[in-house]
Amino acid sequence: MKHRIGTIKTRYYGMLLKGKISIFDFVKTIKNDLFAITAFSVVVGLIATQRYFASLVIPLALVAIVGTAISLLLAFRTGQAYDRWWEARIVWGAIVNDSRTLIRQLYEFLPDGEEEEIRIFMERQVIWNYALSESLRGVPFSPEVRNYIDAQGIKDFNVPNAMLLKHGLQLKRLSKEGKLTEFRQVQLDSTLTKLCDSMGRCERIKNTVFPASYSALLHFLIYLFTLLLPFSLDDNYASIKAILTAGIPTIFIIIERTAILMQDPFENGPMDTPMTNISQNIEFVLRQQMGEDVQKPAGPDPDFYYVL
Repeated sequence: MKHRIGTIKTRYYGMLLKGKISIFDFVKTIKNDLFAITAFSVVVGLIATQRYFASLVIPLALVAIVGTAISLLLAFRTGQAYDRWWEARIVWGAIVNDSRTLIRQLYEFLPDGEEEEIRIFMERQVIWNYALSESLRGVPFSPEVRNYIDAQGIKDFNVPNAMLLKHGLQLKRLSKEGKLTEFRQVQLDSTLTKLCDSMGRCERIKNTVFPASYSALLHFLIYLFTLLLPFSLDDNYASIKAILTAGIPTIFIIIERTAILMQDPFENGPMDTPMTNISQNIEFVLRQQMGEDVQKPAGPDPDFYYVL
């Protein structure tokens, strides 16, 4: 494990870097929605210029009411998506703190000469962070995690939870051997409880699906807005109506897709929580606490607009 830091080659996605974004990748992400709304709006705009519909006029106030409803729904959707994304980042910030606290407490509470016991905790905690991030992303375990699981004989479905159990069993053994007082065991168990709580919060975010009916309603209103808009415009030029009819709904679609990308922070998307990068930084700090001479994690890849 000493050489793991900064050497992971699996290309996960992660959090966007400040000042960098790939417009091309974003357009690829929303291309299906973009094509559908553009095609629909152009067809509606062209139909609205035909002589059979030339006399049909829909009050602009009615279209404005639909547009206002869409704006309110989009504001709510974007706010809820950001809350989920920000909560995920807060949880992983807590994991950083609790991982460091665990090793610090072990150094404080265990008698001198128990570095090997602390190292077992440290190695398991390092693997726990990587295992949790890979479990949340739904990707196969990396070779380092898989080798550790096989060596420890972990067969549980929830591997990170099994590792926390091994933390607790080791504390129990140390307490029975008289190396930990009951008070100190309770303090360490409290730190493990915080790690378990953080894991549960991540799993809740991962497994809680945003109501599909909400997206269906929003899409219905956007297409209704697209259908009504050209009949409320005074311009008789088909090209102008088509551009306006396509442009405004496209903005709505882009905002909604941005919220969708943000609402699931563990899905290997560009707005994903940078769990691999955070896990590398935790490993670096924990190994430093153990007195190891370790290499600092590599910085962001300049060829990409996100951090892993």
